[in-house]
Amino acid sequence: MGMIQKTWKIKNRPEEAIAGSGNLHPVVLRILANRGVVSEEEVKKFFSSSYEADVFDPFLFSDMEKAMIRVKEAKEKKETVAIFGDYDADGVTASAVMREALEGIGFENIVTYIPDRQAEGYGMNGQALEYLKEKGVSLVITVDCGIANIQEVERARELGMDIIITDHHHVPKELPKAVAVINPHREGCGYPFADLAGVGVAFKFAQALFLRFEKNKIEQLKWLLDLVAIGTVADCVPLVGENRVLAKYGLIVLSKTRRVGLSEMFKVGRIMIDEKNIPDTQKIGFQVAPRINAAGRMDHANAAYKLMIEKDRVLARDLALEVEDKNKSRQKVTAEIVREVRILAENSFKGKKLIFASSEHWQMGILGLIAGRIADEFAKPTAVFQKQDKIYAGSFRSIEQVNIISALEQCSDLLIRFGGHPQAAGVQVAEENMEKFYEKLSGLIEKELEGKDVSPSIEIDAEISAEDADWNLVEDIKKLQPFGEGNEEPVFLMKNLIIEDMKVVGNGSKHLKLSLRSQTSPKIFEAIGFGLGDNLHGLEKGQAVDIVFNLQEDEWNGNKKMQLNLIDIRRIMV
Repeated sequence: MGMIQKTWKIKNRPEEAIAGSGNLHPVVLRILANRGVVSEEEVKKFFSSSYEADVFDPFLFSDMEKAMIRVKEAKEKKETVAIFGDYDADGVTASAVMREALEGIGFENIVTYIPDRQAEGYGMNGQALEYLKEKGVSLVITVDCGIANIQEVERARELGMDIIITDHHHVPKELPKAVAVINPHREGCGYPFADLAGVGVAFKFAQALFLRFEKNKIEQLKWLLDLVAIGTVADCVPLVGENRVLAKYGLIVLSKTRRVGLSEMFKVGRIMIDEKNIPDTQKIGFQVAPRINAAGRMDHANAAYKLMIEKDRVLARDLALEVEDKNKSRQKVTAEIVREVRILAENSFKGKKLIFASSEHWQMGILGLIAGRIADEFAKPTAVFQKQDKIYAGSFRSIEQVNIISALEQCSDLLIRFGGHPQAAGVQVAEENMEKFYEKLSGLIEKELEGKDVSPSIEIDAEISAEDADWNLVEDIKKLQPFGEGNEEPVFLMKNLIIEDMKVVGNGSKHLKLSLRSQTSPKIFEAIGFGLGDNLHGLEKGQAVDIVFNLQEDEWNGNKKMQLNLIDIRRIMV
């Protein structure tokens, strides 16, 4: 399939001048203005965010006090406490944060339960609760799940267990009858920042624990920020406000992590992270998080969780090797299933607004990855299911124009369960309702997209000249980090460059490498287009092109060079 032609949209920057901006590059000032950072005060705040000043009081959560009263009781009575987590990187890191926080205030009897993705699915379930009861658990604290588990919380109460929910997912109309529900999206929750990841909410809980029970040791909590950064970046929550602060300091902590599990993962995976190589969000998103996720996708997330908390280096090494192996398998299987779903998308769903694919043989843990790849490639909401017995379980990934949670709510009478975010959700459907569900959802999406332009677009921060692209700009762009949703890496347009040289590189010739000459200056730019190897066909030396790219610093063996990371390329037709 040829790539869908993307529309290039240059952001209209506000006309307001930015006062008191110091020595910042004018292009960076333009980027900040595009993002609503205009006044001197806003610019100053953006660059000087501090952990002490910009991290909110956890007791602003309306139910936090209720939670602490119940924890105090459990602590005094030496109760066995369970942490009920989730199998993705956010859930795994949140589970580890909660465990270390509880240990830090003196709990000794802690059980961590992460469900099996394939056998149990997301969230609490009755069988797991009965297992925890047998283990003598009287208090369960959820992380990154629980907000939709109304029946399960009721079942826990019947079994004589109390539940404290810490979660960040979509809040249903009815709340579970838990001791406390700590979710920043909950109406009237009182917390000023709504976009925390599951691990972010777990960290707020950890802060409350230490403020209440170990106030003199509160500084120790900063060593948990490596986990907070990983989970926050992995879950793709907006990297603004408090998330930006947690990620920024978390990346620094990660560079000097005390976790032998993480340092062994870096060694085994050849990931360059240490005090001299402070990671960026890209390194987390493409190298660290996929490995943590792979454990839960391919088998059980316990391997990744144990890796996060393991203190013995030999055991940590074994776990790191296991996780690395799972990640390699995940890559191979994902590529195979993407090929299968792509064929369906090109044929059976060619004229449709929704791609809907299923198989008994596809692995549950990677369905979300596959749905995401296909949704991006075809610019259509995509659902990918695994059929097991008479139930279809699947993952949805949507496009900007369709709130998939809202659409699923309108189909809730046909679903066993569902949950997630506006752009990503999970569902279970009984076999007998599958056809009706597809018809109803398709109709809703058709109606939603009627008259809308759904062609994918690239938002461009600024058109720049070859003269603009200098080392001062590269250095000032780095100051905008950490990058993520809501604070994306700047995207630039440069026009009328001449191809001096070109080739494909990497395994399977996937990547496009170009030398580009400016017609207005003597500069030669090195450009790399990851995954753009197919674009070589149709390009010629001496040809003029317009490019969309990120401007980055590339370092290899101590040598630094400026590099254009290609996002899209167009030939100039004469």
